[in-house]
Amino acid sequence: MKSRLMIIGSALISALIAVPALAQPGPGMDSMGPGMTQQGKGGGSRGQGPRDCSQAVNPEACNAHRDAINKAREACKDKAGPERKQCMQSQRENFDCSLAASPQQCEARKQAYRSCKDQTGTAFRQFVEQKMPAMDCSGAPDAKRCEQHQKARATCKDKTGTEYKACLREQFSVKP
Repeated sequence: MKSRLMIIGSALISALIAVPALAQPGPGMDSMGPGMTQQGKGGGSRGQGPRDCSQAVNPEACNAHRDAINKAREACKDKAGPERKQCMQSQRENFDCSLAASPQQCEARKQAYRSCKDQTGTAFRQFVEQKMPAMDCSGAPDAKRCEQHQKARATCKDKTGTEYKACLREQFSVKP
């Protein structure tokens, strides 16, 4: 009976000691997870780390975009909350569209952002979506996919957020 209690007691004690140790971040990780920092994502989207632009369709445009993001983060690093968001927005307006993959689309987006600056959140995204002209697919590397994307955008225009993304995924899963 005593040995059974000793085994149960030691198992309980070791479990209580081990559980907090398992909850600690590992080496190279902070408390926000891999690739994440206190200031936000680690350079790539969704905390994936910096993007390898050498594998991009247009490496020059990818590098220009990455450099612009890094400059904006550096310029806004001492700001937080809505002030940081406003700073990042103003930095985006300074981007040189001649370096973009599609300079016309870049300029159109900048104009849409300027006209929608009074909006926030979902209203801002919807307003920008309405203001953006359809992309000219004639110069796209994959014109068929570009046209498919235009049709999907038109079909899903009344949805927002995760519903919009799910609608786009559904449209792309349907073969034309």
